[in-house]
Amino acid sequence: MKRTNLILVLSLIFSTVVFGQKTFTLSSKDLGGETTKTQEFNGFGCSGDNQSPQLLWKNAPEGTKSFAITMYDPDAPTGSGFWHWVVFDIPENINELVTNAGNSKLNLAPKGAIQSKTDYGINGFGGPCPPVGHGFHQYIITVYALKTDKLGLDANINPAVVGFYLWNNTLAKASIVAYYKRDK
Repeated sequence: MKRTNLILVLSLIFSTVVFGQKTFTLSSKDLGGETTKTQEFNGFGCSGDNQSPQLLWKNAPEGTKSFAITMYDPDAPTGSGFWHWVVFDIPENINELVTNAGNSKLNLAPKGAIQSKTDYGINGFGGPCPPVGHGFHQYIITVYALKTDKLGLDANINPAVVGFYLWNNTLAKASIVAYYKRDK
């Protein structure tokens, strides 16, 4: 083999190993670029089904001991955004939440997972419900790979405190963004 061919082959192998590494990713069979009436909150003037989307994550980093999920609307007219879903203490051997796992009454979330308060004041999923005519809001759904198996918090804790603990324990995170608006 010629020296230039050998260098080319070695460069290709090196770039595949270095740049082809698998990244921590989050996906959903239930969401495209927008949320729908299926995810929309039922209350506050909204009449949706309030079903949390199915979520699947892959390639968690080494050392991951648990996961957390949040859904946040930075466009809410509150001055501080709006937390729609906060789930933590998801065991490290879990990599999916099924559709409607955010309904705490159905017990579809993984055993041991805690769904704490949202800015609606409820535990579990509270879907999008932007003000009528306010335009599109972005809903950032994030999965966090954590370096601890438990955050040491309970279901009555507020989202800001959970966020502080997530910030201190995150190894990696992956997000998807979906949009929603209400015209009437």
